[in-house]
Amino acid sequence: MSYFIHDGNYFRPIKCALLGISTTDVTKNDIFPPSVQVGEEFRSFSRASCEDHQVMHTRDGGHVVIPVVNGGTAHGEPCIFPFLFQGREYFDCTTDGRGDGRLWCATIYDYDQEKKWGFCETEEQAQQRLLAEEADEQYVTVLRMLNATTRRTQKKELYEKLLKVAEKGHQKAMEKVAYAMLFGDYMHQNVTTAKAMFEKLAVEGSPKAQTALGFLYAAGLGVNSSQAKALVYYTFGALGGNLVAHMILGYRYWGGVGVPQSCESALTHYRLVANQVANDVSLTGGSAVQRIRLLDEVENPGSTSGMLEEDLIQYYQFLAEKGDVQAQVGLGQLHLHGGRGVEQNPQRAYDYFTQAANAGNTHAMAFLGKLGTMYYSESVCRSTCAWCVCGTQYGIGVKRDYKQALKFFNLASQAGHILAFYNLAQMHATGTGVMRSCHTAVELFKNVCERGRWSERLMAAYGSFKEGESDAALVQYLLLAEQGYEVAQSNVAFILDQKGARIFTENETYPRALLHWTRAAAQGYTVARIKLGDYHYYGQGTDVDYETAVIHYRLASEQQHSAQAMFNLGYMHEKGLGIKQDIHLAKRFYDMAAEASPDAQVPVFLALCKLGLVYTLQYLQDLNLKELISQVDLDQLLGPEWDLYLMTVIALLLGTVIAYRQRQHQIIVPPRPPVPAPAPPPRPPQEQSQAEAEPPGQEETQAQGPAQEEEEEQQQ
Repeated sequence: MSYFIHDGNYFRPIKCALLGISTTDVTKNDIFPPSVQVGEEFRSFSRASCEDHQVMHTRDGGHVVIPVVNGGTAHGEPCIFPFLFQGREYFDCTTDGRGDGRLWCATIYDYDQEKKWGFCETEEQAQQRLLAEEADEQYVTVLRMLNATTRRTQKKELYEKLLKVAEKGHQKAMEKVAYAMLFGDYMHQNVTTAKAMFEKLAVEGSPKAQTALGFLYAAGLGVNSSQAKALVYYTFGALGGNLVAHMILGYRYWGGVGVPQSCESALTHYRLVANQVANDVSLTGGSAVQRIRLLDEVENPGSTSGMLEEDLIQYYQFLAEKGDVQAQVGLGQLHLHGGRGVEQNPQRAYDYFTQAANAGNTHAMAFLGKLGTMYYSESVCRSTCAWCVCGTQYGIGVKRDYKQALKFFNLASQAGHILAFYNLAQMHATGTGVMRSCHTAVELFKNVCERGRWSERLMAAYGSFKEGESDAALVQYLLLAEQGYEVAQSNVAFILDQKGARIFTENETYPRALLHWTRAAAQGYTVARIKLGDYHYYGQGTDVDYETAVIHYRLASEQQHSAQAMFNLGYMHEKGLGIKQDIHLAKRFYDMAAEASPDAQVPVFLALCKLGLVYTLQYLQDLNLKELISQVDLDQLLGPEWDLYLMTVIALLLGTVIAYRQRQHQIIVPPRPPVPAPAPPPRPPQEQSQAEAEPPGQEETQAQGPAQEEEEEQQQ
């Protein structure tokens, strides 16, 4: 930028297309180099109307446009350059002396004497500024209300108000609304509208919008996938200071995703983000975030790794109110660290710990000591050793000892303390007290970065998935996967594998799932490695490739000792798929799978039974009985009298069979039931009267006589 001389004053040229004025109309001798930096707001006057400026003429016929001030003590008058303010000459509008950052200038040379000044803006710009201030005030109010409520219906209403603020051009409101539309947070998910808003914001220089556009191009959401464009937008976002963009670039350089692998570049980006995360960490060590794998929930429906149900939390609250000490301590821990669907709330944690401590619970006293409000105990000392060892490292109060610092940082890191990971990463990155290791430092810094505030998006994505909003969950997991979260990568692959998302076409799901299984497997997730083998075995998202499937199964078997991978290798050895058929190696892998996991013993037993049957049939098929008999010499094998022995054995067997059959044919006649005697013929009346006179017992005895005799004969 140059200034022109006119009547002893210096003026900045501003192009004005309406008057046809050109800043190149002046001679070289009239140009004076500036001594102060020109503000962006003042440069914007080149787009303003020429009616709000005065046109000055140089000695050789050139033109200079001078802004006319607005407000102040000299409304409508032109600026005078240079002007004197607090003993210093100013050659341009300035913000010095103002707390609101607005540009102003003096309309006379000596401002200190006359106090005549005005704002360097037009009436139109002043009106726009007032509207912007009003929108900013509305944004702050809505944001405060959003942070104060947890009710979903109320948040939806507040986002509608935020949308109206965004329509006024408020940048931060537009950013928040665009992300809400992208993720489906309290607003209807609309990737197309979100993309349009991000593009408008990116032109205005918003780092958040530039990062979002990079994500859209990387994931192919609403646009054709382009890793080159994604890298450009990520780079612009990182240059603007966006930590998410830095984290994404750190992961890309670490894993070689779209860029050449570079440990040092990854270290630069991750360290910058980790510095900010470490500064944000509170005494509690940061909020606890549940990393829930959707695949594990499906395969293990009884697992308790997910969010706590609301009625279960209410039950614990009921127990705590009734004086249950364990419930009080449990709820205190839950509110102290956050997670499981419960927001972090140190005040409520303090209340629960206080109730339990008053009842004499030592664990509650220890947690109160950790909060720094009541008691200190040995358990607290052990949990805060990372703070004490900072003094050991830097020589505050004790002799500097890097080995001791490394020892205690390792102990604290085993308990999951973020600052312990951070300090260990710093020591490995700089080679302080330990051999420098860029790879180790990057992994530790990555661990710290993944504890940042953006990790709360994991629980939001999980909540969307549980509510049946698979598309919203998928987009959120996709952004987290770009940041390098392995659990997000595996969850993206799982949702795509189940074909639960409608945001991508059906023939896109398996290739995209394969990509994210690959990234998750590269970070050491065993199930993802096995999934890669399955995808190459069945040809899902790629061509059928048994050799590649064997490679993935072998990696999972050797590096992670996966029973499933060993079983698969046994099957492929049995069938000769992608590898030479070998029954013995198949049995070995089946046995290894049974030893690696008790759950594999039943399928391994069935596989071994099948393998034994197949082996027997194969042996019989290969066996030639005629040739085998011709080669056997019975005289040499059984002796010269083998035929006599054989005949004797056959005779004995035949006699045994005959004796057995005769014994079976012996019939034992069962006793017959007594046959009733026939009725006697009718008697004459005289005989009948004599028979009636006889005693009844004698008749019965005579009637039974013949039947008894017949029965005795049959028994004999």
